Amino acid sequence: MIAVERLTKRYGAHPAVDDVSFRCEPGTVTGFLGPNGAGKSTTMRMICGLTPPTSGIATIAGLPYRQLANPGREVGVLLDASAQHAGRTGREVLTVAAGTMGIDRREVAAKLDQVGLPPVAARRRVGAYSLGMRQRLGLALALLGDPRVLILDEPANGLDPEGIVWMRGLLRDFADRGGTVLLSSHLLREVEAIADRLVVIGNGRVVAQGGKDELLAGVGTLVRARDQGALRAALDRAGLDATRVTDGLLVRAEAEAVGQAAAVAGVALTELRPASSSGLEQLFLTLTAAAPTREDVR
Repeated sequence: MIAVERLTKRYGAHPAVDDVSFRCEPGTVTGFLGPNGAGKSTTMRMICGLTPPTSGIATIAGLPYRQLANPGREVGVLLDASAQHAGRTGREVLTVAAGTMGIDRREVAAKLDQVGLPPVAARRRVGAYSLGMRQRLGLALALLGDPRVLILDEPANGLDPEGIVWMRGLLRDFADRGGTVLLSSHLLREVEAIADRLVVIGNGRVVAQGGKDELLAGVGTLVRARDQGALRAALDRAGLDATRVTDGLLVRAEAEAVGQAAAVAGVALTELRPASSSGLEQLFLTLTAAAPTREDVR
């Protein structure tokens, strides 16, 4: 299990992460979502002991990462697929890691095969790898110690559609066998397809968390009109919070209240329906609409 309790990271007066708490249980995939600069990467780095928190604590299997006796056997980490020795071959990268963790070197070939890197690719130097190949190598490294926990930051970057489907199956199988997965990704449709739980962060703070179905059920109402300006004004007068999305306006209210506000203002609607059918993308836009976009501070 991953337990994050009131994690905070400040750089001077700037709060990169502010009082973040959540848990990731065995047998589940937790999608960790937020816009660029929301604090996702900083939070994951604190969980993995790479960035010291200003306050709060994160534990894996009851211990901070740095206190794990052999962390690679407890948790597999992929935070940056490019952070690999470019002069080594893929096989050498895993062989060195196997020696460090005290793992039988025969596992190297097994893990390379598991992630779809054939022997000819394993003999090439990492500097000649495509981003997709580096992602596969990073996953092989994360899986090498047969850990119970995976922490992955944008692992699908550079993968083709077939590779993304393959990764979805790999992570779902890992969780179904009792593993714990914390997954950060901008590919919202893929997160929606695989995640059991969601943690959404904006401007360094958790803005929503819970079961995926529970959160999606409470998205709100999607509404459209030929005169969007008049519709927005009608909703404002009724005190209904609305966010512009691709398909119209997303309102945090029941459809009946939205329709009543439009009727009172004489605004003809072209669409009025629960937004839950629009999926994770609309939920994400709604929850993070007020969060400013900025680059992560590390």
